[in-house]
Amino acid sequence: MQSAKNNAATEINWEALLVEAVSKPGRVLEAYHLFHSFSIGNAIWALVQCDVRKIQPGPLNTFSGWKKLNRHVKKGERAIRLVMPITCKRKEENKDGEEEESNYTRFVIRPNWFVLSQTEGEEVAAEVEIPEWNAERALAELNINRVSYESMNGNAQGYAEPGRKIAISPIAALPYKTTFHEMAHVVLGHTEEGGLSDDELTPRSLMEAEAESVAMLCCESLGLPGAEFSRAYIQNWLNGSAIPEKSAQKIFSAAHKILKAGQENEKSGNEQAA
Repeated sequence: MQSAKNNAATEINWEALLVEAVSKPGRVLEAYHLFHSFSIGNAIWALVQCDVRKIQPGPLNTFSGWKKLNRHVKKGERAIRLVMPITCKRKEENKDGEEEESNYTRFVIRPNWFVLSQTEGEEVAAEVEIPEWNAERALAELNINRVSYESMNGNAQGYAEPGRKIAISPIAALPYKTTFHEMAHVVLGHTEEGGLSDDELTPRSLMEAEAESVAMLCCESLGLPGAEFSRAYIQNWLNGSAIPEKSAQKIFSAAHKILKAGQENEKSGNEQAA
């Protein structure tokens, strides 16, 4: 992602959103079920905004989106702000000295959305169907290969290797949590950091905190066992250290990619993905 994404990050405290998710069990599940078509970071932020403004949370849509459903935003209602990607063009000089035009994505914050309770008009369904998540579909979509578990360490639940490979112990106590954790190492780029210089490497402890945070967000979003164990690990880590803002942003992005990759025919629209 381009550095322009940081423009959006300056207006959102990603670390505070992560602490909200870690410290309040059930928060992520609620946000995911209410706003599942949005990124998990946007979903939690939308829920926080509803709470702060004492708005009944519910389905989100744009002003024009509600209008198409024959509903209208009530007078005086303020929009929910979310992060959205926009495609921009830039010109760069290629190796032959010629100027070429290319596309890149930057992230901005826009006040474009309203929840159902902020509108009035024809009745619409308040409940939405949550797409089923499938691990093999997610692995294929993210180009991650599941390989045979060959570790001699009886305590290891799984591991990730360079080349976008993960292995899960056949006797892993929490196979979904372990799968999310190892997938996170790949998506976060941890398995490819071996070629970086020492001062560029993410500290091992922070790598584990990042991967476990992704596992917690994914497990809790899908109501799968393991979130409570991840939460305890992260809270213990946070007692001695803070999750850097950049890491928190990466954590939400990785969780979003893993969740969306495993959903059948569920693709985020341009204005929905953070």
